[in-house]
Amino acid sequence: MPVVGNELPAPLGRVLMVQGTASHVGKSVLVSALCRILRQDGLRVAPFKAQNMSNNSYVTPDGAEIGRAQAVQAEAAGVEARAEMNPVLLKPEADSHAQVVLMGRPLTSARARDYFDLKATLWDSVAQSLDTLRREHDVVVIEGAGSPAEINLKATEIVNMRVALHADAPVLLCGDIDRGGVFASLVGTLQLLDDAERAAVKGMLINKFRGDASLLTDGLTWLEDYTGKPVVGVVHHFRDIHIPEEDSVALEITPPSSSAAAVLDVAVVQVPHISNFDDFDPLAREPGVALRYVQHGDRLGRPDLVILPGSKTTIPDLLWMEQQGLSRALADSVAGGSSVIGICGGYQMLGETLYDPDGIESTIGQADGLGLLPLSTTFEGSKETHRVQATVRAEAGKAGGLLSGAAGENVVGYEIHMGRTVGEGFIPPFAVNDRADAPITPATSLDGALDASGRVLGTYIHGLFHNAGVRRAVLGELARRRGVTLPEGVDVARDREYDRLADWVRHSLRMDLVYDMTGLSPAL
Repeated sequence: MPVVGNELPAPLGRVLMVQGTASHVGKSVLVSALCRILRQDGLRVAPFKAQNMSNNSYVTPDGAEIGRAQAVQAEAAGVEARAEMNPVLLKPEADSHAQVVLMGRPLTSARARDYFDLKATLWDSVAQSLDTLRREHDVVVIEGAGSPAEINLKATEIVNMRVALHADAPVLLCGDIDRGGVFASLVGTLQLLDDAERAAVKGMLINKFRGDASLLTDGLTWLEDYTGKPVVGVVHHFRDIHIPEEDSVALEITPPSSSAAAVLDVAVVQVPHISNFDDFDPLAREPGVALRYVQHGDRLGRPDLVILPGSKTTIPDLLWMEQQGLSRALADSVAGGSSVIGICGGYQMLGETLYDPDGIESTIGQADGLGLLPLSTTFEGSKETHRVQATVRAEAGKAGGLLSGAAGENVVGYEIHMGRTVGEGFIPPFAVNDRADAPITPATSLDGALDASGRVLGTYIHGLFHNAGVRRAVLGELARRRGVTLPEGVDVARDREYDRLADWVRHSLRMDLVYDMTGLSPAL
């Protein structure tokens, strides 16, 4: 390492890596748990994932865009999210095409085959980011992606074993027993690694177990004897700990939320390129709400509220809605009394026309919107990524609509969009008080649109429902219209959830082995 003046470079902190036998085996949540456990034990800890493929993203204080999972992990670790925690973010735009975000800023859009040519450039940012985090923390908990045993990808991968070997990281190999075949998955993955990679795996972990763990004893003994690797723990499946999921595949696995106290029906349109779907987690936890995701018009019905979520490819997803009969079903639902909230891409869909003359999001240059708000959107080359603080304007709160009773409520969230939306004849519902890393001008001092009826609302602010005052005001108005009593709300503070997750995982792992692998000991 270079020496500047008489100063020696800061020593590198320790590392611990979680890799999986496949995607969605629980790596992201386990890293969140380990970050909180190590923080509870008095260590300075940070998360890291070299490359993330997800449309579920987040904005750091300086306006950088990273994977939402790393922002969650940073929150669990008690540190501010930053671009170094996820230097490469791939945002799928089609089955073989994605936007490449490097160090929090859009770099290019590339097809899968062309992306491989970028790997050498991307690796420099990966290695530098990890080393930077290590200099500033006692330990960095690293998340892998997919499986390290993808033979067709191993030669050029920059997220699994290449990272482990670069950092000399001890690897915990995680398998999902809920899918079945966990022993074959663990053993098969180890068999497909080369000698150096196999040596990097210091232990195995079985995730999402249901039932009596004693029934696994013989299998675990065989697994340790056969592989020569210890089983560090068996983590039981949980239902009542609420941590945001990383990928939309979770929507295909998680059943609709409901409870005996549910009095409101809320439907989210699950477009193919849905983004930031954790916007709706607080609604799923409200006892008065039955939250469901719909993909076809004949499943929409007449819910109290329809939500159009964010989308990475707004016009193609809008055309998909037409093909699925959702556009007509939504129009009928609104005519029948349903309310609508569109967030980001969903906000853009609510307008009359969408323009993409430069092919920013797709090859479709223009499309008709749903026509529920008098506005139009044009996609431009620069992406807006900002933390936002706003308040509900008095005009919106008095409109006799969704925001009735919410006037003056604070809204904290973030923006991620490339479209510019303009129009007239509606009420801007939010007054922007602060836009981190960007000045507020007259053109940016207001956000969103509320129609004259107060039943159709659009906004660029992600995280709207995480603001309890606004969430309860919206649900309260929906309940008033239906003539029902809304049950008492719930506390959705995530900090408590991280502690519960940490306790759950800590008691499932042999933490003495984890500490032995890292060469660390609790600071407390």
